[in-house]
Amino acid sequence: MTLDLFAADTPELEDELLDPGAVVLRGFASAREAALKDDVARVTAAAPFRHLITPGGFRMSVAMTNCGELGWVSDRRGYRYDPVDPESGARWPALPDSFLALARDAAARAGYDGFVPDACLINRYAPGARLSMHQDRDEKDLRAPIVSVSLGLPAVFLWGGDARADKARRVALHHGDVVVWGGPSRLRFHGVLALKDGEHPFAGGHRINLTFRKVRP
Repeated sequence: MTLDLFAADTPELEDELLDPGAVVLRGFASAREAALKDDVARVTAAAPFRHLITPGGFRMSVAMTNCGELGWVSDRRGYRYDPVDPESGARWPALPDSFLALARDAAARAGYDGFVPDACLINRYAPGARLSMHQDRDEKDLRAPIVSVSLGLPAVFLWGGDARADKARRVALHHGDVVVWGGPSRLRFHGVLALKDGEHPFAGGHRINLTFRKVRP
């Protein structure tokens, strides 16, 4: 089904299978939005959004921050996980209970019981921001799934194959949708098309994405 990207937030309640091990949980996070909004605000007050620099020297269009035991960072030295926020020198804020519960429950719904993330990357997309096709492969524990929560403005998620050049499927994501992938789909390439202008009660003119990962075995 093709979804109107700017339709009202009345997402499908049926799960949408992308591939073996990968599923979109439509509207799964919507009922938790009040707690999520408060906790996003608390985390980003302690560790503000910033635009990271890639190893090649390019400024990322998506603003990022982290919470949890480890945070994903990028600079001229490369991509890596670090327990310390390089801007403040302090440890990243702890994962809020609302985040942990959502990640655990979404993973279990997708068939991955016992998921306990130790890292949450928080991305803030402004209109025009995008995420190029990539794999999540910096984690030492590839047995655990990825749990990705879409909040605020709608976006087009690109679901690719095992190689960067494989044709990508376009998947419309609305506020509250959660994508979970692991098992045979754990290293699939994925990305996000440039965000379109809009306004949403959760995040104004932005899209917020929470990506939960288990880094350490």
